[in-house]
Amino acid sequence: MSPHVILRVVSKVLIPFIVVFGFYVHFHGEYSPGGGFQAGVILASAVILYALIFGVDAARRAVPPAVVRVGFALGAMLYAGVGFATLLLGGDFLDYDVLHPDLSHHTGQQMGIILIEIGVLVTVTCVMIAIFYAFAGRTPEISEEDW
Repeated sequence: MSPHVILRVVSKVLIPFIVVFGFYVHFHGEYSPGGGFQAGVILASAVILYALIFGVDAARRAVPPAVVRVGFALGAMLYAGVGFATLLLGGDFLDYDVLHPDLSHHTGQQMGIILIEIGVLVTVTCVMIAIFYAFAGRTPEISEEDW
């Protein structure tokens, strides 16, 4: 039996709540403090907690580094793509009003903000996980006996 059984059980209970809270912060970011960046860090913290409790190799199997690399590229491309789409539709860069040309302009603003925030969420989550993988995967410079 593992000596860390309590940590494993508690983390299995907490990680889904951390993920749900991350999505809550994301989807309520336009109405309250929060948004893509904060939610991305919260989602990455769930993966980092998983790695700390179950091991980096288990985390790399759950969220492979290739998926992380593709994720932060796609998130940045989504962010930039929304900006270029607004340029192509005749507006300024990130001028959300041209995304849905109705009279109230609220629909285009909503669509633009949501797309931008999804891009930020994916990018920040994947970059934070990539940074953790980079530091967790390096070999220590000082041996355990020298500590």
